[in-house]
Amino acid sequence: MYIENISEHLKIHDIKPSYQRMKVFEYLLENKTHPTVDEIYKALCPEIPTLSKTTVYNTLNLFIEKGIAKVITIEENETRYDVDTHVHGHFKCVNCKKVFDIPVTIDQLIVGDMKDFKIDEYHVYFKGTCPKCQNK
Repeated sequence: MYIENISEHLKIHDIKPSYQRMKVFEYLLENKTHPTVDEIYKALCPEIPTLSKTTVYNTLNLFIEKGIAKVITIEENETRYDVDTHVHGHFKCVNCKKVFDIPVTIDQLIVGDMKDFKIDEYHVYFKGTCPKCQNK
């Protein structure tokens, strides 16, 4: 995912492009690791000493509300964030703990009888060992 002008992208989605918001969004764009709030906070704190975890939480919640980011919860006790809002799945390596994007489309999934259900969203998560960890 590439966005040429983060400030304009935020404005288009009705988000005031403050310096902190732009840096959080830039971090998410550049770090496709599906970071946690702690990871974002620790990475940006040296550059923005006045940054608080509350600001990071609030910024991410605003991004989610405006539809430019989404929450990924593969583990119950771990919330991660992704700015790629296109439909895709995720794979978490149980060894290195990295989360990878996996291309998935709904017509590839075999779903039981759901003719009377309206699906608003779906999430596909896999856990296992990534190729790099398998080769160690």
